[in-house]
Amino acid sequence: MINKNKKIIILAAISILFLAILTWGDFQAKVLVKKAIVKTILSIDNQMASVAAIINSPFYYIFKVNGILDEAGKMDDSSSPYFWLNSGGQFILIDGIGKTVQGELGKFNKWRLAYASSNPVDTDNGYHPQNILRLVTRSKWQNLRQEIYYRITKDNLSASPNRNASNGLLLFNRYLNGNNLYYAGIRVDGTAVIKKKINGTYYTMAQKPFFSGVKYDINTNPSLLPKNIWIGLRSEVKTNNDGTVSVRLFADNGKTGNWVLAVEAKDDGKSYGGAPILNEGYAGVRTDFMDVEFDDYAIRNI
Repeated sequence: MINKNKKIIILAAISILFLAILTWGDFQAKVLVKKAIVKTILSIDNQMASVAAIINSPFYYIFKVNGILDEAGKMDDSSSPYFWLNSGGQFILIDGIGKTVQGELGKFNKWRLAYASSNPVDTDNGYHPQNILRLVTRSKWQNLRQEIYYRITKDNLSASPNRNASNGLLLFNRYLNGNNLYYAGIRVDGTAVIKKKINGTYYTMAQKPFFSGVKYDINTNPSLLPKNIWIGLRSEVKTNNDGTVSVRLFADNGKTGNWVLAVEAKDDGKSYGGAPILNEGYAGVRTDFMDVEFDDYAIRNI
């Protein structure tokens, strides 16, 4: 909980922001004041940065230590030696399970206030920063097998224009930065997908139906993904002898241990935005517009 003194600091900061917006006509001035207020809010209860751990293959993470990982502006500022929460406000670890924020944040929560200022559209005025969770490893991998189990507890039916059929449960692979990577996962429209992102542009490499049911509709049937059931995703990325890159996605619906090939693709450097991504990169997970729990993260060289 935020104590009385912290509430006073936050409310004072917000008051300054609104006064500046009302008083100053210059757009750039407004932007600068906004950034200053966000910085002030996030400075409260800052976590100490940790040095990245040296990771060997295989690496297993079972969320056994209770705690909260706060979002950090850059990887070197992360308080975890293993992960960087790039977006989503907070990542919660409790009783052997990882979690996005569950439900709404409190009105005076520092992440609610920060996102209300920086990205109110995608986070429902800051109450649901988990709508855009991005958790990235601090270790780099090249030819890898990565897996994790997800359990969706709730959909967040935001009015954001970015809530759409492409949202889902996803894995980052060869993540060079937020604009250059491969990702693979299961979308809310029930399809399995592999995409490549180059210089901020997405290229769909493969897409196939996986979960069946009533056709996806953003209003009447906004997700075909099952709730309160563990869904395992496993990605495999490997550079072939001919210089192409193969990406495969497997799924385990129900945590049975039975991994089924959901979709696969090959990047030949001609069809998807140019040359394949050959360098090692970070790994990680992404979820969109939902409350999610996580278990049994693993990654290894292949």
